[in-house]
Amino acid sequence: MFDTYVCIDLETTGLNPKLDKIIEIGAVKVINGEITETFETFVNPGRKLEQRIMELTGIRDEQLTDAPYIDEVLPDLLDFLGDLPLLGHSILFDYSFLKKAAVDRKLTFERQGVDTLKIARRFLTQLEHRSLDYLCEYYQIPHNAHRALADAEATVQLYGKLVDAFYGVEETLFLPKQLIFKVKRDTPATKAQKERLYRLLAQHNITLDVDIEKLTRSEASRLTDTFPVRFGQSFER
Repeated sequence: MFDTYVCIDLETTGLNPKLDKIIEIGAVKVINGEITETFETFVNPGRKLEQRIMELTGIRDEQLTDAPYIDEVLPDLLDFLGDLPLLGHSILFDYSFLKKAAVDRKLTFERQGVDTLKIARRFLTQLEHRSLDYLCEYYQIPHNAHRALADAEATVQLYGKLVDAFYGVEETLFLPKQLIFKVKRDTPATKAQKERLYRLLAQHNITLDVDIEKLTRSEASRLTDTFPVRFGQSFER
């Protein structure tokens, strides 16, 4: 029986781990079926949040201004996770963001996991939706949606409901499987890239919603390439 794991949930600036950033992490450690520890932190993404993300999560830019960057958070999180398998609702989404963050910092992050969304899709075909919000309402699980720790805690309870209902029917769905997400490492933006961006901003009196010091080389390159579209053709190349 899979009863020792860490359930994890992330809030992010978007859905693409290669472009978007983590803004909140919540994790619940379960040992022999009992919650033993929790982990919760905001993460400064180095950029302003879009309105739709603020509306979805309730998180505001001012809550992230003094939050640690992922560089500071990741060692503590990896220590909390240890070698335990992961549990999550659409766990590959959360895993992909964590692996991208780890790979960018020359760290190895390989994990096995169990996905409550896959279990729900297999057995709860009669339901209109299988989102975490919907399933919590279906199983009458108290839930503060779209906040990382609350989502992780709710997923632990949801997993218990699914185990009680379906474990004996198809046990393999409840066993950890290797999580696979392939990603290349992004290196930090070069000094020349950052200097060029600062020069362009000063030249045209432009303020960006990103922290240039936290950009990767590819992010800096994409940002520079957008200048003609966003701010017109008359800028220094």
